[in-house]
Amino acid sequence: MIIGIVFIASTLRSPLTTVGPLISFIRDSLAIPNVLAGFLTTIPLLAFALISPFAPKLARRYGLEMTLFVSLLLLTGGIIIRSFGSIPNLLIGTFLLGIAIAFGNVLLPSLIKLHFPLHLGLLTGIYSVAMNLSAAIAVGLSVPLATDTPLGWKGALGIWGILPFIALLIWLPQLKKKKKGDSIAAPDRQRSLPLWKSPLAWSVTIFMGLQSLLFYTTAAWMPEVLKAQGIGADYAGWMISLQQFAQLPIMFLIPILAGKVKDQRLIVAGVAACYLLGYGGVFMGGNALVPLWMIFIGIGAGAAFSLAMMFFTLRTRTSHEAAELSAMAQSFGYLLAATGPVLFGSLHDLTGGWIVPLLILLIVSLCVLLFGLKSGKNAFVLPKQKID
Repeated sequence: MIIGIVFIASTLRSPLTTVGPLISFIRDSLAIPNVLAGFLTTIPLLAFALISPFAPKLARRYGLEMTLFVSLLLLTGGIIIRSFGSIPNLLIGTFLLGIAIAFGNVLLPSLIKLHFPLHLGLLTGIYSVAMNLSAAIAVGLSVPLATDTPLGWKGALGIWGILPFIALLIWLPQLKKKKKGDSIAAPDRQRSLPLWKSPLAWSVTIFMGLQSLLFYTTAAWMPEVLKAQGIGADYAGWMISLQQFAQLPIMFLIPILAGKVKDQRLIVAGVAACYLLGYGGVFMGGNALVPLWMIFIGIGAGAAFSLAMMFFTLRTRTSHEAAELSAMAQSFGYLLAATGPVLFGSLHDLTGGWIVPLLILLIVSLCVLLFGLKSGKNAFVLPKQKID
């Protein structure tokens, strides 16, 4: 099962991060404005927001294993449709793959809590690294695949359908191994958890949304920002890849560290510091230190994402509650995150530059600190009597 989790995780970001380095190719080929180009990154986030609340319910009805298997089928189909390249296919395929990824996003933390309750930090670290390693490779190869091979930008998007296809084959045996009780089903009185009444649940949700806003906005637009500062397209793409690779060690270590301490607020402070240093460096300009700024942003993003995943399990008592918190955080959180790429592109169109959009990223980094400090306190989203 661990190998299956790793391969599913590898499909959850690579189909999304490939868009950023290729956004100028897509924009010029299809003659679309920056707002619509930014919307290509926003569509999956809207799908996450719409679908996430339904993921635990479908998993309870059909089982975690089958639900994840069907999501991989949908993901493969969405990537293929998107690669056809016309505007309708691009939009439809992107929405379908967003729906598929939403299930993996929500259900993997619950699956880990259900099957590996004594190794939450280790397994969260492993799947976080797998997710971002594939994303880092994909974002770095996007422009070379589009420009140096016959694939073009359409093939550079479509080739990543190989990953979910392989994951399908590896996950198939889990459908036969499913044991009675291996689900996130809960007694009827636990089916509807009043998480929306919990201030801590909302803090986790907003923290999740803000770190996602930073990640997807950076993935979508940072190559364009760097190119505007005089960096070539290939090099800009590899800078985003460097940012992704910088996440990997920290994404493995942070869940283990967070799982060993009761209070994660000191880790949150380090996350915010890395964000502010990285985005602040890009805001100040100058090409010499761009790799350093990308490393800071990567460390901050990796730690923030790992913390968000750990908060789903550390702030809850059962796999059912973890799935519900994950669904809430990823529904409302990704709805918040969806505003990022479109807002960033719109502000650039309105101002004709990147100063104001980059200022927004700095402000969001401060908000990550605020809500992260609230989420990092040693507490549960619901009092014990609510879930007993």
